[in-house]
Amino acid sequence: MVDTTSFWASWELFRDAALAGTFAGAMLGALGVYVLIRRMVFLSAALSQAASLGVATAFWAQVQGAPPWLATPTLGALGGTLLATAIAGIPDRTGRRDGLLGAIYLVCAAGTLAIGTKIVQELQDIESLLFGSGVAVLPDDFQIIAWLALALGLVQLWLHRGLLHVSLDRDGARVQGLPVRFLDFVLVLSLAAAVSVSTRLLGALPVFAFMVLPALAALDVAQNPTQALLISAFLGALAGLGGYWLAFAASLPVGAAQTLVAALLVLTARVMHFTASRILAWQAHRHHHRLQHQAHEHGPDCGHEPVAHGDHLDYLVDGHLHHPHDGHCDDHGHQ
Repeated sequence: MVDTTSFWASWELFRDAALAGTFAGAMLGALGVYVLIRRMVFLSAALSQAASLGVATAFWAQVQGAPPWLATPTLGALGGTLLATAIAGIPDRTGRRDGLLGAIYLVCAAGTLAIGTKIVQELQDIESLLFGSGVAVLPDDFQIIAWLALALGLVQLWLHRGLLHVSLDRDGARVQGLPVRFLDFVLVLSLAAAVSVSTRLLGALPVFAFMVLPALAALDVAQNPTQALLISAFLGALAGLGGYWLAFAASLPVGAAQTLVAALLVLTARVMHFTASRILAWQAHRHHHRLQHQAHEHGPDCGHEPVAHGDHLDYLVDGHLHHPHDGHCDDHGHQ
C-alpha cells in the first residue's frame, strides 16, 4: 500500500515543482490537440530536443565566460526552439518534411549530449533536460510557467475556434476569409514558448509526452474538437500532478513517472472508446432487428427460410431465428 499521507505531508517540499508540472501538462495538453490534428507530432519532438540543445548551449556559454544575464537557460531554450521552428518552416516541395524534422531531432539530441561532455559539472542538468527531473523548481520559475499557462489559456479562449478551423480545414478557412497566416503564427509562437519554458523546467521527455498522450486520449473520448481541448488540458494537468505522486510512491524519475501516467490515461481512453463503440454497435443491431420485426410479416413467401424449432416454425433472418406471433416477433437466438 502507498502511504498517500506521506506524499501530502511532504507537499511543501516540492509544491512548486508539482504545480509547475500541472500547469505545463495543462498548457501542453491543450496545444497537443492542434499538434495531432495537424499531424505535427514529429515537430513537437524536434522542438523539445531543440529546447534542450538551447539550454545546454546556455550552460556551455556561461562556462566560457558569457554574461549570466545573456546566457540564461530560458533564453537558450527559447532561441533553440525558435531556430528549429524557422528551419522546419522552410517551404518544402519534396514531400520529405518528416525527414527534415527527424534530422532536427537527431542533431539536437546529439548536440545536447556532445555539449554535456564539455561541461562535466552540469552533466546532471543535461541528463535532466533529456529525461526530465522537475524536482527543484524555483518559485520564480514556477511563476513564469504559471503566467505563461494563463496567457496561452486566454489566447485559446480568444482564438480557439479559428485555430481549430484552420487545423481541420485549411482551404475552407481561406475561403471564409480567416487570417490563416496570423493563426499559424500564433500557434507556432505558442508552441515555441510553451515547449521552451517547459523543457527548461521539466525536461524533453515529459514535454513530448504532454504534447502527444493527453491529446491522443482526449480525441478518443471527446465529442468535438473544442471538448477535446478541455479534456486534453485536464488530462495533461492530471498527468503532471499524478506523475509526481507516482514518482514519490514508486521512487521513479519524475519525467518517466509523468510519461507513464499519461500513457495510462491513453490506455484508459482507448478501452472506454472501444467499449462504447461495441455498446453502440450492439444497440444499433438490436434497433435494426426491431425495425425488421415491426415492418416485415413472415410467411411462406416472405423470402426468409423457415426452420422448425420445437413445436413451432421460426424464420431465419441474418443468422437469427425469428418467431412471429401475436403481431410481433421474438428472437429465439442464433441458428
